[in-house]
Amino acid sequence: MILLGALQAFAPLSIDMYLPAMPVMEKVFHASTAAVQSTMVTFLLGFALGQSLYGPLTDRFGRKPPLYVSLVLFIVSSAACALSPSIPAIAAFRLVQAVAACGGSVVSRAMVRDLFPPDQLRRVFSMLVLVLGVSPVIAPLIGSYLLLWFGWKAAFVTQALLGCACLAGMHFRLPESLSHDAKRPLRFDLITSAYSRLIKDRTFLGASVVCGFSAAGTFAYITSAPFVFINLYKVPTERFGWLFGCIAAGMVVASQINGRMPHRIPLWRVLRMANLVQLVAGLLLLASVLTGIGGLAGVFLSVLAYVSAQGFVFPNGSAIAMMRHGTIAGTASALLGTNQFLIAAVATIFLGFIDNPAVPMAIVIAASGIASTLLNFLTLGARLETMPQAA
Repeated sequence: MILLGALQAFAPLSIDMYLPAMPVMEKVFHASTAAVQSTMVTFLLGFALGQSLYGPLTDRFGRKPPLYVSLVLFIVSSAACALSPSIPAIAAFRLVQAVAACGGSVVSRAMVRDLFPPDQLRRVFSMLVLVLGVSPVIAPLIGSYLLLWFGWKAAFVTQALLGCACLAGMHFRLPESLSHDAKRPLRFDLITSAYSRLIKDRTFLGASVVCGFSAAGTFAYITSAPFVFINLYKVPTERFGWLFGCIAAGMVVASQINGRMPHRIPLWRVLRMANLVQLVAGLLLLASVLTGIGGLAGVFLSVLAYVSAQGFVFPNGSAIAMMRHGTIAGTASALLGTNQFLIAAVATIFLGFIDNPAVPMAIVIAASGIASTLLNFLTLGARLETMPQAA
């Protein structure tokens, strides 16, 4: 389970470890805030689009062969980011790094679906979120001190070394979870049939879109956090990691509460309540930023509430989306991730074009909370009340 969580954590490690360095990169390369944030946008786009590639491959060749390719590509692209001479070059290699990183995300989710029955999915996904949640707690802390001691390149070098460690662990410790009989031929008609089946399933599509808009708010915060806290509120670089880690810890705690909820509480009810919390938190954040009431504390507490609720949205939304699609778990996992990161990427494009970075961040987070809540009621509606109860 720890290794599966580590594979799932490739994306947040790739995102959060270099966050403290973003304001420094802005100065080193004489670039705008929007230009530096483009390195995040390209990563999200690559992570979204790359998952559609891995889904059919994992269903055809098994879980491990595509994972070998993705890990090697991740190591090479991470090293290339450290050696890049400009922001556009970093953004390009970040796109490649993201395509590589999403292999771990797709494979780990598919392996969970292979190895565990439907009534245990929420508990297991919550455990994945725990391991996944540790990375945004410790990655900015590590990134802050790497920046102070070695400069901005150190974060990418460390990511390459972590890729090497996961490659070794996967080779020696992780078994193949897809049986030979369960493999699906890599045929275009079967691939389109699988995606068509998923898209026609309103429960799958609704849950994945709800998760996507919810995640958009979280990534808007992540992309803007160094500029809001370090540049706007003058938080020291070494303290930024602790502040960011506290917010990430809220999601970890929430995911563990979610995993230990009584069986009688349905998945759909927890998902809906979490969306409502994000709706309220987003509106409070927007009010705080526009009026100045609360200052740094107001921003911190509102974001903490929104991100913590993500610890309920992700495991319940993922379980609802995937529980009916065991025979095409790899493809379902890929499409689920594609929807989430594509929506997040589009949302973060608009973050760097206002001088005060807190304003676009608050607008996107509030809009994401509103959208995810409305879509929960409109696309899922009473259908969720027939879903199985919590495991």
